[in-house]
Amino acid sequence: MSEIRLGAVSLDCADPAPLSAFWAELLGGEVIVTTDEIGVVKLDHLLLTAMRVENYVAPTWPAGSVPKQVHVDLEIDDLAHAERRAVSLGAVRAPTQPDPESHLVLFDPAGHPFCLSLSANFPK
Repeated sequence: MSEIRLGAVSLDCADPAPLSAFWAELLGGEVIVTTDEIGVVKLDHLLLTAMRVENYVAPTWPAGSVPKQVHVDLEIDDLAHAERRAVSLGAVRAPTQPDPESHLVLFDPAGHPFCLSLSANFPK
């Protein structure tokens, strides 16, 4: 029986270049493809792709008519440091923070929400 592994995560966006650059910098990856249609970030065991969608509309989560579309949790050790780094690269802190002692919600440059979550939240 063959194994099934997660190989890539794709994010819709209006402009793949800045979104793929953001995720590559934040996660320590490398942008290996950039075109008008797609940006591909190579990470250790995963590809992250930013794919251009005509008439892309950013999520309006947690309120509004456009759902979050995707949600990524990033395991981190220091909330304040990780937030400063993400914001310096173009992320924006979400106005709604359900549990800011455990995790912070931010938006990437295309508007997708993601969480910076303390390592203690993940199984070992």
